[in-house]
Amino acid sequence: MSDATRATRTTVVDPDSVRDFLRTEPEFLRQDETLLGELGLKIDGGNVIDFGPAALARAAAAHRREASVRQAIEDNARANYSAQAQTHAAVIDLLDARNHSDLARRVDEMSQLRFGLAAGMLALEGPSRVPAGWGVLAPGQVDMTLGEAPIARMGFFAPALPLFGDKAETIRSMALVRLAIWEPRREALLAFGSKDPEGFTPDMGTELVNFLGRVVERTAERWPVL
Repeated sequence: MSDATRATRTTVVDPDSVRDFLRTEPEFLRQDETLLGELGLKIDGGNVIDFGPAALARAAAAHRREASVRQAIEDNARANYSAQAQTHAAVIDLLDARNHSDLARRVDEMSQLRFGLAAGMLALEGPSRVPAGWGVLAPGQVDMTLGEAPIARMGFFAPALPLFGDKAETIRSMALVRLAIWEPRREALLAFGSKDPEGFTPDMGTELVNFLGRVVERTAERWPVL
């Protein structure tokens, strides 16, 4: 191997030098049709470099990305609109309750029919009387169940499974919402259970379940616990 060949093979090309060369000697690229072909370029009739297949491929990829983002935004908007509509309908269902027992029944039906969940339950701390259809909690159990969450807890919490009665074995995630009803105040829980482990996760927002919790509170206060 000659020294010239060895020097050529070991030379490191500086990209900035290549750019500077092409700026000062544009005809070098325009006149080399073989090189243009290898780069996927061609010169159009106006002596302007046309990026041909390479440019079309990039444009198509950009269009697909844009369409994907637009579709995701549209899907999210439709999902939000649907959730909002179902929430409004759920509120009307709850406000139509005739008593505490009917309210508990409507919470369970709402969770299944409106939101596709496995169950929705109401539970109240004792030792005083608890309405029919409501679960019974020991004094202080709401604080123990919610832990550090002041209002709502999202995710899976095994000690809360008994809230769901005979459906407990199917529950893989849950949303637990603190309720405060009557004067003197009594602590209660609104619990939603899902068969999907990703149905409720700790990183989810709690605005919707909190809103439903406040509706349940106001509705339950219509009637005293006798």
